[in-house]
Amino acid sequence: MSTNQIALKNLVSMETLSNEEVLSLIKRGIEFKNGAKVHYDDQHIVSNLFFESSTRTHKAFEVAELKLGCDLLDFDVKTSSVNKGETLYDTILTMSALGVDVCVIRHSHVDYYKELIESPTITTSIVNGGDGSGQHPSQSLLDLMTIYEEFGHFDGLKVAIAGDLSHSRVAKSNMMILKRLGAELFFAGPDEWRTPEFEDYGTFVTIDQVIDQVDVMMLLRVQHERHDTYGDFSKAAYHRAHGLDQARYDRMKDHAIIMHPAPVNRDVEIADSLVEAPKSRIVKQMTNGVFVRMAIIEAVLAGRGAK
Repeated sequence: MSTNQIALKNLVSMETLSNEEVLSLIKRGIEFKNGAKVHYDDQHIVSNLFFESSTRTHKAFEVAELKLGCDLLDFDVKTSSVNKGETLYDTILTMSALGVDVCVIRHSHVDYYKELIESPTITTSIVNGGDGSGQHPSQSLLDLMTIYEEFGHFDGLKVAIAGDLSHSRVAKSNMMILKRLGAELFFAGPDEWRTPEFEDYGTFVTIDQVIDQVDVMMLLRVQHERHDTYGDFSKAAYHRAHGLDQARYDRMKDHAIIMHPAPVNRDVEIADSLVEAPKSRIVKQMTNGVFVRMAIIEAVLAGRGAK
């Protein structure tokens, strides 16, 4: 048994994880990436319930679950009783009654998981695949795994998180844990997309003030779907003022890396030609997402006494 295997009842927020648990999940993800295998004698059923559109998170969880030998119970919002008015609670209550071990959920409501994990009747374990503009723990963990593979530590690293801060669950999950792990944080992007909560974790700057200083440039997608209106939003103007273009790329440190949770708005947050550039780790993040999610599912199954 790996020393990095841990047991969790649920995984809904980075705040619920200790630094030791975070590092164990990262290192276990790296072990899976390097070929570690796990075999379960018992059957374990997992269902992925995505009430918001997703490619990377949804399919990465599916691949992770298949690699672990889990049985996947299909759930399609369009053909479920959600269309008859069924609440999320009653949907998960049903899954629990059917014997589903783990429900991976993405939902538009922030903190949707609280009533689920506090219910004395629901026994299925909950993994948060993203709650509105709240938290995104599995994305945070794959980001951390990518940084750890690159640098081998977090303490003292300079990390800039740039873009649509106020609507980004990625930014909120990452800022909490990166600061706790010792990184120095900077936040960049339009003034109107900044909220006071970020002031407790780092410094507001412009991208040009820090592009030549940071070890990690973490770009955020402009989330059109979470804004009531963009008014006269201009992709070209945003890219000029806040995006990563070739000139800014050329100013980055030789060892610095670019990250983005994707999907990428090409030529908005980052120039199309830089998405797969030498300093970019965007594709690697997607790959790492499978392996860190294997570590997450394994940990939650272990919390249920899986064999």
